[in-house]
Amino acid sequence: MRNQDSEYGDGRGGGPGAAAAGLTIGAFAKACRLSPKALRLYDELDLLKPARVDPYTGYRYYAPAQLERARLVAWLRRIGMPLAAVRTVCALEPHAAAREIRAYWSRVEAETAVRRDLAAFLVDQLTAASAAAPPAAAPRKDTTMLELRYSAHSDTGRVRPANQDSVYAGDGLLAVADGFGTAGAPASTAAVTALRTLERADLPAGEVLNLLKDTVRDAARTVEGLADGPDGTAGTTLTALLWTGSRLALVHIGDSRAYLLRDGGLFRITHDHTVVQSLIDEGRLTPEEAATHPQRSLLLRALGADGDAAVPDTGLHDALPGDRYLLCSDGLTSVIAESAVRTLLDPAASATPDDAVRALVTAANDAGGPDNVSCVVADVVETAA
Repeated sequence: MRNQDSEYGDGRGGGPGAAAAGLTIGAFAKACRLSPKALRLYDELDLLKPARVDPYTGYRYYAPAQLERARLVAWLRRIGMPLAAVRTVCALEPHAAAREIRAYWSRVEAETAVRRDLAAFLVDQLTAASAAAPPAAAPRKDTTMLELRYSAHSDTGRVRPANQDSVYAGDGLLAVADGFGTAGAPASTAAVTALRTLERADLPAGEVLNLLKDTVRDAARTVEGLADGPDGTAGTTLTALLWTGSRLALVHIGDSRAYLLRDGGLFRITHDHTVVQSLIDEGRLTPEEAATHPQRSLLLRALGADGDAAVPDTGLHDALPGDRYLLCSDGLTSVIAESAVRTLLDPAASATPDDAVRALVTAANDAGGPDNVSCVVADVVETAA
């Protein structure tokens, strides 16, 4: 078996002709300030191929003339440029490359300025709120409570022969599950049914997330047992919000999504557990490239999978009056851009949760309806105590 560490040596090892091959991967890494691990990745991505690979040992050797490109890659990565953009810049002539880098950095500065202004706004708001807040012991006579107004709808779409999605909306629970496999429909139903046992329960504030995890773990076991026969398969995504009276406890696994519309801005509060999302996170794909990637529906995590692949994300979200939440299967987000989702979700376009749900499902079907589409929309409203 080849010793992996020896590939980073000083050039004395290797098969015939090693002396004439140029720089070993270790020497090249030191010269260009890229790690050997990064160089292997860039080799796999065809971004920075070695000049020669020894046919006997598999050692990589680089030519001194490759240092200029390697250093450019290293510098571009240090300014935070994604790999897909680095590939584009490296393929350009120097003048065009400079223009592309300037444009990229202008976008970074603009985004940073927006975040800086938002941070300043939040500091001012919280400082003012702290100064204006009454003493902790002062009783409030005008106490109000928050509650949810909600609507849910699921549609088969225009292509699929059956609907494997499940949705639920109630006073204490919002949920969307997207089943797959030969027992996809029972799988999604089982996941949502398991969570409904928590809707009316008296939940200790400090134990909500643990109870969610335990319930989803039980649901995962149920899903695993649903496959019919040796060739049967069963799995499902699950995205749900459990209402605690002032907060929403989130549980999420797969590529169904949850969004928050607050003060006109649309924020995604879940992270897709898919192959393409992992490639975006690593800088190997842009969101635009991911939209047409052949593996965009391939899940890394779902209920019905084994081990860590069945572990959900959880979290708590403070609710404010006027908030509007959307939970949806990928039958919506795979065909409708987030900008269009925000427009359809806006109360100016859809006054009630039911109006919003119907508009979103209709939009997905008008875009071809290639998949089952399910949506839950809920508004956080104030009521008298």
